[in-house]
Formats: sequence, C-alpha cells, structure tokens
Amino acid sequence: MGPVYDGIGHFLLTPEDLVPVLALALYAGLRGAVAGRRTMFLLPFAWFVGGLTGSAVNIATSLPIPAISFLILGGLVAADLCMPAPVVTALTIMLGLVHGFLNGAVLQEGAGTLGLIGIATMLFVLVTLASALVVSLRKSWARIAVRVAGSWIAAIGLLMFGWAMR
Repeated sequence: MGPVYDGIGHFLLTPEDLVPVLALALYAGLRGAVAGRRTMFLLPFAWFVGGLTGSAVNIATSLPIPAISFLILGGLVAADLCMPAPVVTALTIMLGLVHGFLNGAVLQEGAGTLGLIGIATMLFVLVTLASALVVSLRKSWARIAVRVAGSWIAAIGLLMFGWAMR
C-alpha cells in the first residue's frame, strides 16, 4: 500500500520497538497530562530525526538495545518512580533517537523517509491513546494494573538480556 504504510506495519509488527514505546507512554501517563503531552509530540520527532541519521550512517550494533529499553522503561513503570519532567523529556528524546536510529538503518533499503513518516504518525497515535488512558485512571487498583504491566515488560527485558548474553 506504499512506503508510509510499510513504516506503520514495520512498527506495529516489531515488538522491539512497540513495547518500549508502550512502556514509555504508560510511564508518561503515570506522570500526568503534561508529561503525556510532551512525550506525545517529542517522541515522534526524535524518532524521525534518529531515523534520518540512521539511514545516512550504516552502522550495525551488537548491543542488546531493545532488552535495555524493556528493562529500564518497564522498571520505571513498575516502580512508579516520580522523576522530574525534564528527566522524562530526556528519556523520551533518548528512546526516540536510539530506536529511530536503528529503524533508519533497517528502512534505508526499503521504505526510507516515507516509512519513517509512517512510524512517526503511528507513534503519535499510540502514545496519545496509551498515555491518555493512564492519565484518566482514578482508581488505585487501575494504576496498580499499569504497574504490573510494567513489571512484565521489565521481566521480558531481563529474559531478552539473558538471551542476548548467552
């Protein structure tokens, strides 16, 4: 259906990208509406910039970056660690740049820039919906359910890290 849809499909079918973004959206939602809005706008932009950089530079890495993302973001959601807004913003930008860079290197041969536009669009939609859902939660058990989801993400990251080190 075209390179934009290829980017959307790539993002939705790549758990190494989808789950950390979902964890970041959950964490931003736990931190409130302001953090959710910042994440909603900054993550797609940083991902796009990182993707353009990754498509220009052809560097392969053997670091288990997705596992590290799962561990850090899942742990933050599970702990419900209250960090200042600038730290959440920096975390958002770092995730976008790193994962965008990795996506840019992959999409370099296929969808290219239009694929990155598709990914950025999907990021905006996913972060908007997920963080708004968490912001709207008022009952304490619902926030605990979000934290449990974060612990599962961290546990998956630990398994991925162990598998990568094997």
